[in-house]
Amino acid sequence: MTTHPLPFGEAPLSTVGTPEKATLLDSSPRSRVWRVRLTDERPVIVKQIVDGGDTGADADTRFAREAAGLRLAGRATGPAVAPAVLATDPSARVFVLEHVEDLGETDDWMPGYAASLARLHSLTGPEDAGALPPAAGPTAADAESFLALARALDLSVPPRVHDELAGLLDRLDPTPHHALLHGDPCPGNDLRTPEGVRFVDFERASLGNGLTELVYLRMGFPTCWCALSVTGAPLEEVEDVYWSTWRGLTGKDVPGDLADACAGWVIQGDALVERAHRGTADQLARVATEDFTWGPHSARERLVHRLNVVAGTTRDHDHLHTFGRLASAMAGHLLTLRPRPRALPPHQARPWP
Repeated sequence: MTTHPLPFGEAPLSTVGTPEKATLLDSSPRSRVWRVRLTDERPVIVKQIVDGGDTGADADTRFAREAAGLRLAGRATGPAVAPAVLATDPSARVFVLEHVEDLGETDDWMPGYAASLARLHSLTGPEDAGALPPAAGPTAADAESFLALARALDLSVPPRVHDELAGLLDRLDPTPHHALLHGDPCPGNDLRTPEGVRFVDFERASLGNGLTELVYLRMGFPTCWCALSVTGAPLEEVEDVYWSTWRGLTGKDVPGDLADACAGWVIQGDALVERAHRGTADQLARVATEDFTWGPHSARERLVHRLNVVAGTTRDHDHLHTFGRLASAMAGHLLTLRPRPRALPPHQARPWP
């Protein structure tokens, strides 16, 4: 592992004390993370947002978003939903965070995940508009890329699908919604503690509709290197946990439509590749001619799972029925290609960090 000097300047020194020992941990190319023991024996986490090649240009923005996300997450009463911020050094893009010990592997990890996700989403409202950017959702270009893939697979695109996708994009506009979104609520960014799950890595935090993150469970965790399948009774149970937690905290039903949120993910080609490659090519166009991989799963495997989910959730949908039939046809065609896409592993196969 490459060594880097611990960025522990005057601001953290005067706030939390002097570091005695530091261990550099694995992290993304966009950050450096250390486990640090202070002279008073307290463990803390030091995270520095760094320039990282193609992803480095927005390092200041990512620091600001994480700072805002952690500040808003710190509003939680009762069990925390994120580590406490002990000190910051904006000039070096450094956070000193509470050390959270992860309890590690358990088969029944999803209810706690869903409860904490709902608690996180409930912490903000219309009065927080502008505290974070609105969530980025699918665009008209994404919709057209999806339809172009259908044509490349020799499938007929009913005219009604164009109208259904236009309506979908309108309904997915994040502007009316102000839930605090994590931005990447994937396995590894959720730490299980005796009090509940805490989320880390808020570099992509935003404000939007919480359903776009609840459906990570249905959609196989669309921004994650690992993809998992959650279906049947376990999915119903965990979504019920989210609904009831949200309703108990806000006194309201969750706004929006699950089918819309699922459809929004399936048309986004950038959700087939890791962050460094997003925005660099039409990823859906690539699916017609090649089956590229991200982590242990291929693009076609991820896409077939998402298409089948959308086909199921839109079967009786007033506004997406024709789109859902097209999604089903696309999944069926992709399964005829070689190598045949494999099913995603079940949620019990979660790769624990």
